[in-house]
Amino acid sequence: MSLKKFRPVTPTRRHAVLPDFKELTRRKPLKSLTERKLKTGGRDNYGHVSSRWIGGGHKQRYRLVDFRRNKDGIPARVASIEYDPNRSARIALLNYVDGERRYIVAPDGLKVGERVQSGADAEIKNGNCLPLKNIPLGTNIHNVELFPGRNARVARSAGSFCQLMAKDGDYAQLRLPSGEVRSFHVNCRAVIGQVGNLDHENVSHGKAGRNRWLGRLGSVRGVAMNPVDHPMGGGEGKSSGGRHPCSPWGQGSKGLKTRKAKLSDKLIVRRRKK
Repeated sequence: MSLKKFRPVTPTRRHAVLPDFKELTRRKPLKSLTERKLKTGGRDNYGHVSSRWIGGGHKQRYRLVDFRRNKDGIPARVASIEYDPNRSARIALLNYVDGERRYIVAPDGLKVGERVQSGADAEIKNGNCLPLKNIPLGTNIHNVELFPGRNARVARSAGSFCQLMAKDGDYAQLRLPSGEVRSFHVNCRAVIGQVGNLDHENVSHGKAGRNRWLGRLGSVRGVAMNPVDHPMGGGEGKSSGGRHPCSPWGQGSKGLKTRKAKLSDKLIVRRRKK
């Protein structure tokens, strides 16, 4: 992926840095692998706002992405690299030799026409899916299962990857994109390589309207509100709130520990916050 800049003929164009989409090889998705996507506008079943700053947005269809990669021993050819509005990464359409078609998250460097495969005996190659016990130490991987047999949950966004650090008995240690080191069962599957679309972090939309197309509303700072609307509102001139940052309902917003005690805590070897 590469980015394109624009001549500063307008204030919007001056700061816009957008993808050029040159790596895409197909314009429209395969209709049989999409489904309807409903939007809530951030409202719950009572019509009340339960998630703020959500609304509007362009109509989208959800792409059915294969996060399980459970067609073992059946090779597939990469038919196309496509855009997915529901995620930061690109997706690849696979044509299996038995006639089935599936979407996967496209790894960095995957080209149209290449062969990929899943299973314990698959080659250590970009885009192939294997159990952790069959992957060499030091390998970069993505789309990692949190529990064996379930969909991949870890390292799925653009440019992310984990590194296989060690193996000890039934568990392997992975360094996650956050820097945390965590234990995974060796039967968990992962895909070799790094997720593509690495330049996604350098994209600058250039205008608020482009965020609205994505269904994201602008958020107003609490210190810019009136005291009736926010605990940090009010004051003569600009103020930092005069108190610790909080939500409109008084819950601390910086540094407050919100994680409850979980059974998975015992699998964390080193936390991302040292």
